[in-house]
Amino acid sequence: MNLRKIISCLVLFFTITAYANTSKDENSLLWKISGNELETPSYLFGTHHLIPLSFLDNIVGLDEAFEATEQMVGELDMSKMNELQLKIMGAAIMPNEYDYRSLISEQDFQLLDETLKELVGVGLDQLGRMKPAMLSNLISITLYQKYYPNLSNKKSIDQYFQEEAVKRSRYVKPLETAEEQIYVLLESQTIERQSEMLTCMIHHPEILKEQMDRLHTAYLAQDLDALDILYREELSDDPCPSTQKEKDVINKNRNIEWLKVLPNIMQEKSSFIAVGCLHLVGEDGLIEGLRELGYTVEPIK
Repeated sequence: MNLRKIISCLVLFFTITAYANTSKDENSLLWKISGNELETPSYLFGTHHLIPLSFLDNIVGLDEAFEATEQMVGELDMSKMNELQLKIMGAAIMPNEYDYRSLISEQDFQLLDETLKELVGVGLDQLGRMKPAMLSNLISITLYQKYYPNLSNKKSIDQYFQEEAVKRSRYVKPLETAEEQIYVLLESQTIERQSEMLTCMIHHPEILKEQMDRLHTAYLAQDLDALDILYREELSDDPCPSTQKEKDVINKNRNIEWLKVLPNIMQEKSSFIAVGCLHLVGEDGLIEGLRELGYTVEPIK
């Protein structure tokens, strides 16, 4: 098992697993940002971190938008992925006072061990010191690769745009530090809550599959309204629901922080901003947030 490779995929995966509402009749993944004293427009693009690069051919105006900008803005600086992987591997270790035999029942311990052996080839004898949140994400990314072997891509859309920016001698600006990403990924929940969510996941893998399928369909159709429906149904149908506070940590709170720095970034240079698609949508999303700051944000179709 190549743990570093899995961690790399994991970092990209977790930002597409929270859902939010979206404005009606504005379905697009690419948005033009203008006004509010911007001399030149910037562009906002919603990514799906594990969709093949060939999907980009379906986005109207994408090449023109990218070429028209002077710098690239992403969630992380992908050129520092090795550094991030090392930090995650350190943060993924469970505190010594915890172990899975005391956190979960014997029945759930055996199910978790069997699930890990089936999916990644090793069980709790080797992975038992990892935090439950790490194992949850490990199971999610491995199931994703199992369900969509032809869609899983070695290079993410986010990485592609950053590499293309570097080829053009453009600066790449990250919106988050490694420590901020690690907090969301591994430290925002207690170990007990992480165990509860992990146990529920292994008992209901069909729910994760359904969510992945519907998210894929909505993204490939560039249908933000469908993401809205998925979010609202998840609140009532999901046997393993996240609390609103937990969802806010993944989406809303990060958007708030990003909206504090994006105005200065766009004022400095016209920017191509590529972040997980579900950061765009809803009342707390970047589209509405930028509009509230006085920008004109228009879908490109």
